[in-house]
Amino acid sequence: MTETPSVQLSEWRVRPARPDDLDGLKALAEMTGGGFTNLPNDREALAERLDWSRRSFAARLSEPEDEKYMLMLEHGPSGRIGGTASLFSRVGVRWPFYSYKLTTMSMASQELGRTFRTGVLHLVNDFDGASEVGGLFLHPELRTGGLGRLLARSRYLFLALHRERFGDRVLAELRGRMRADGSAPFWDGLAGKFFGMGFQEADTFNATHGNQFIADLMPKYPVYVALLPEEAQACIGQPHEAGAAAKRLLEAEGFAFHGYVDIFDGGPTMDTRMGDIRTVREAEHGRVSGWTGGGDLRLVAGGRLRDFRAAALPLAAGAGGLLLGEGPFSIGDEVLHAPF
Repeated sequence: MTETPSVQLSEWRVRPARPDDLDGLKALAEMTGGGFTNLPNDREALAERLDWSRRSFAARLSEPEDEKYMLMLEHGPSGRIGGTASLFSRVGVRWPFYSYKLTTMSMASQELGRTFRTGVLHLVNDFDGASEVGGLFLHPELRTGGLGRLLARSRYLFLALHRERFGDRVLAELRGRMRADGSAPFWDGLAGKFFGMGFQEADTFNATHGNQFIADLMPKYPVYVALLPEEAQACIGQPHEAGAAAKRLLEAEGFAFHGYVDIFDGGPTMDTRMGDIRTVREAEHGRVSGWTGGGDLRLVAGGRLRDFRAAALPLAAGAGGLLLGEGPFSIGDEVLHAPF
């Protein structure tokens, strides 16, 4: 078994996925524990995603169509793959993008002197045309030392460098709560009753065949939360325990929960506007003029499309430009940088 490299942040970088990343991607998919639609534990499905990403990076576009950009976290000295993350240029193109929107209904009876309030779930396509950041997964042994921040936030500098390829609204879905056996209380309490299959089976089918089956069988009428089992109710808008850190990172970037939840596991969908993303808003332009062994730690990214790369490096101002710690950049490169 290959030993996992120690976490020395400066040795890691983020780059576009390549077809030869399939083995590393499959190894990551085997660690997810299920419920991770963007990283299915299916070699053929992963190969298709890598090919979709390859075509997206190669496409000449002036506006978003239906692209998926996969990024890989790589250990520079060894080439070891430590994680992956994705960006979707526009959701709702291949098939409708469904969410449940949680609202509140209040009813009162003067005769009884009682007021009753309950949540109501509405099946909606409110995010149609928005962009999505998703597919974030980090090797369990590497969830320290800032690598999660590097991988997650590299996506925002990719957005900033390619704004014409994305929509103004950006969303992020967080995996919902699941039981130890991989089943999902929210699915069992609601959608599972209409599909005749368990959560894992439905999730795998969705990841490999799309979600038209949801449009075919999902009830279109509002669902009263009070009628769901208590265990299912408790999952609405709550992230999986492994997603708590991801939620904090999203909140730090300006994403917020506005009542939208995943129709499979009830996990929260968070969103914001492109220009309100903290890393996009704070990014500064510069040109690499030399190297330094000190300076403030910054998130640095440069390169268009297949030449994109990002790293967390020391940065200092030089007479002719920026001085960086050693990383995946060359003198003369135009870069964006933001506080790390």
